[in-house]
Amino acid sequence: MRVGILTGGGDCPGLNAAIRAVVRKGEMVYSDQLIGFHDAWDGVRERRFTELNVSSLRGMLPKGGTMLGTRRGSPYDHPDGVQQVVDTFNEMRLDALVVIGGNGSLSVACKLHDDRQLPIVGVPKTIDNDVVGTDLTFGFNTAVQIATDAIDRLHTTAESHDRVMVVEVMGRHSGWIATHAGIAGGATAILIPEQPFDIDAVCALLRRRHERGRYASIVVVAEGAEPAEGTMHRRDKVYDQFGHVRLGGVAETIANAIEERTGFESRTVLLGHIQRGGTPSAFDRVLSTRYGVAAIDAVHVGAWGHMVALRGDEVLTAPLSETVGLSKPVDMHLYNEVAAVFFG
Repeated sequence: MRVGILTGGGDCPGLNAAIRAVVRKGEMVYSDQLIGFHDAWDGVRERRFTELNVSSLRGMLPKGGTMLGTRRGSPYDHPDGVQQVVDTFNEMRLDALVVIGGNGSLSVACKLHDDRQLPIVGVPKTIDNDVVGTDLTFGFNTAVQIATDAIDRLHTTAESHDRVMVVEVMGRHSGWIATHAGIAGGATAILIPEQPFDIDAVCALLRRRHERGRYASIVVVAEGAEPAEGTMHRRDKVYDQFGHVRLGGVAETIANAIEERTGFESRTVLLGHIQRGGTPSAFDRVLSTRYGVAAIDAVHVGAWGHMVALRGDEVLTAPLSETVGLSKPVDMHLYNEVAAVFFG
């Protein structure tokens, strides 16, 4: 078979490992011809690609980012975009396309399959771990470890200066990274999008901690966290060209509010893209490899319109339609019954 591969959306650790796994089993077991499209759907529309083989993927397992390049956006954003994708399938004689991406890319894949019956298989990836239908996405474990390492380092400087450190991590609609890294790093408080926060309650928690002689605190906040109605000023929303709210900076707003209300010296740390750059963890290398192998197997059984997914310890396939328009929230039992036990 002649199989195309693309990586879409934001980069994350494990993309190259997933590509490598698709290519290795596709070539070595199925005798497939593999093609990698550059820059996500733009590469498919414009037929910018490179031939992939086992030799060309040597050394890619531990490398972060994606060798194919990635962009946000969709063929549906262009007047003739969908027809260009169909024409690419026909003129390049593609038998299948493996789409490695998050919620946006997988939604596009589902729509193209439904609208044009294109033979597409999805692979879920995102550091946010918010894809519905799978227990885990690769990239998440690495991002949590990076955030945890940063929090570990911040404890010592916070203790040296008796400061409150407000650490902003990624998490537009879900607080998976904040919750896991906050638990692992021993945070004083964790603020997530799923549960609006009361800044006065946060300050009260910090005061109680100071009264016990604990003058240093770490507050972990997901970038999409919002204050409860009427508790503090909400940020004005600014949108990017794809209609996504531009986030970043909530930590500074919170740190300023804490200092104003308590008098405790507060500082902010914005981890930003550090969380999704660099080499993937061993766990993410294994998970992305399993996903890549399962994806090419799904191609050969004709599981079109499905994605590979981790359920328990088994990699299965699930309909892409399960993910469209949805975002998987944090397990609130983990947040309320585990994380909150250690707040303060």
